[in-house]
Order: sequence, then structure tokens, then C-alpha cells
Amino acid sequence: MQHTFKATVNWKINEGESTKNPRTFSRNHKVIIANKISDLQVSAAKPFRGDDTLYNPEDLLLSALASCHMMSYLYVCAQHHIEVVSYTDQAEGDLEVVASGRGSFKCVRLQPVVTIKDFDQKALALSLHAKANALCFIANSCNFPICHEATIVVK
Repeated sequence: MQHTFKATVNWKINEGESTKNPRTFSRNHKVIIANKISDLQVSAAKPFRGDDTLYNPEDLLLSALASCHMMSYLYVCAQHHIEVVSYTDQAEGDLEVVASGRGSFKCVRLQPVVTIKDFDQKALALSLHAKANALCFIANSCNFPICHEATIVVK
């Protein structure tokens, strides 16, 4: 089964700017996804002359990966009757840019802290991160390693 997702990206030159010089034009733009509650205001990351108060593509990739992993993880926990109380992830990604300007993520570290109710399910809960990674649509679309440094807490 195939699903299609769509996004519209809108950018326009500001008065007095020129795209002839890569240092002078704004990287700020809008991402519009139909039927969503709001548009995303996006820019380049600060090291690439962007507005660091706005989301950037690197932020969005990292958050998509962390969010997809969480949803896959909650799904496999439900399949195994593990009651998850909370889930927090402080995800980090390493982007490498070479002299030519070409760049890519070299790895992402997901660091979820998951609180569950049953101590006897702690080992299983920890092991399910691998299954969640195998199911995660975004992880399956990446060409860099994704490490899981999970912690399971029992409440």
C-alpha cells in the first residue's frame, strides 16, 4: 500500500536582496501542509546564515526521526501489553559539512527515557527499541546510523 504526503514550500525575495550573492538573501520561508492547524516558519540553521529562532530542515529531520521512533515504540509496547507512563527523548544528530559545501548527517542518537509500570517488563521494554527502529518509516528512509541509548524507568 502506498501513501502520498504533500507539502508546499513558499519563499520570495525581499526588497533589496539578490540571489546573486549567497550572503545577502533571506533563508526564511514557509512550509504549508494542507489541513494542518498552522504553517511552519522555517529558515536555514544559524551556521548557514539562517534565523536561529525558526525551525530549520535539520531540526525537522531530527524531530521527525525521534517522533516516528516514539510512535513505533509505543505501538510495539502496546502489542506486548507494556504500559508506558511517559516517554522523553533528547535526540541529537551530527551533521558533517565538507569544504565543497556538501553535507550529510553521519549519525543520530535517540536517547529516550521511558517510564513503565511493571518492573518485570523492564528488559522487554528496553529490547523493543530495536523492533521499533525496524518499523519506523523515517528510520527506514535514512542512510546514516541511528543509535538508541534508551533508559527504562519503573514507576
